[in-house]
Amino acid sequence: MKEKHAKSQIPPLKIGRFQSRYPIIQGGMGVGISLSGLAGAVAKAGGVGVIAAVLAGINEKNFAKNPQEATYTGLANEIRRAKEIAGGEGAVGVNIMVALQDYEKIVKASVDAGVDIIISGAGLPLKLPAMIPDGADTALVPIVSSGRAAALLCRRWKDHYDRLPDALVVEGPKAGGHLGFKAEDLEKPEFQVENLVMDVIQAVKPFEEKYGVKIPVIAAGGIYTGKDIYDFIKRGCAGVQMGTRFVATHECDAADEFKQAYVKATKDDVTIIKSPVGLPGRALKGQFLERVARGEKQPAKCYYKCIRTCKYPDTIYCIGMALVNAQRGNLGAGFVFCGSNVWRIDRIVSVQELMDELVQGYEKAAAADSSGDA
Repeated sequence: MKEKHAKSQIPPLKIGRFQSRYPIIQGGMGVGISLSGLAGAVAKAGGVGVIAAVLAGINEKNFAKNPQEATYTGLANEIRRAKEIAGGEGAVGVNIMVALQDYEKIVKASVDAGVDIIISGAGLPLKLPAMIPDGADTALVPIVSSGRAAALLCRRWKDHYDRLPDALVVEGPKAGGHLGFKAEDLEKPEFQVENLVMDVIQAVKPFEEKYGVKIPVIAAGGIYTGKDIYDFIKRGCAGVQMGTRFVATHECDAADEFKQAYVKATKDDVTIIKSPVGLPGRALKGQFLERVARGEKQPAKCYYKCIRTCKYPDTIYCIGMALVNAQRGNLGAGFVFCGSNVWRIDRIVSVQELMDELVQGYEKAAAADSSGDA
């Protein structure tokens, strides 16, 4: 029996046939940072919990010997566990990067396991609808970074598959991990998410009007407080996606050493790296990245063959192994991805505490706005 919840000013988020009590998506964070523990807790607390598909079998017994097969079975297990934890609340999604070597197989494994929502970026998922079996009601949510990309994708999906995205995530350059922007564009005003979401909202309007549907636009990257959420809802967004804040929770699937790196981080610890996959990325400084900067070669073997754009064997290190080590708490042999606001985190809380704080912050901002004090 579901608990009854007090009525809130904060609106729900509807994506396809799924609805969460709050307009908050927990960003998918690989490798192994957001698995069933975090995603299930977020969904139970009224949000959309998201499992990162890349190397999702990190906890499977056969991961070291066969990481690909472990990922398919592990991902299915994580989806089922997350839904059990959620207990029918919120929704459970999977973040699947288009750049994965086995993208189509991971999509199939996710749908077969009964995932509610697929969120897909690191490339435009132009062929994603073709990978969804007939009769599956999985909601499809591409990640875009411009109105042009949103319009292109909507047009392609409608022409080829007679469907439109169930929502769009618009990710700006303040996000954590790999970034879909050139390094020199990260600070430019026109690429900040506040401007990008308006561009995307305008780009999808013709499709909404022509086909009589609503395509929710969700802001991501650098969102930290309940007031931030309120500001984006006021701009016309249907919700937000947040990653960094959910790392600093008890339920996050990373080792405690990983979480403590967030708590201890200062503004000066945040840096932009050039990843072996060919993209800039935001991370915390540390011994591993210092050795990389000095040109000290890390083990050159490609352990996982996870990303198509990886520069192996020319790269100086295996990013998959570095992220596996970090997730397990071995920060001397790996590094920590993070969002731009990581330095603001000063403690570890429960997912429920974080959600309560965000909702209260939203309602406080809404009340101040209605009284003219905002």
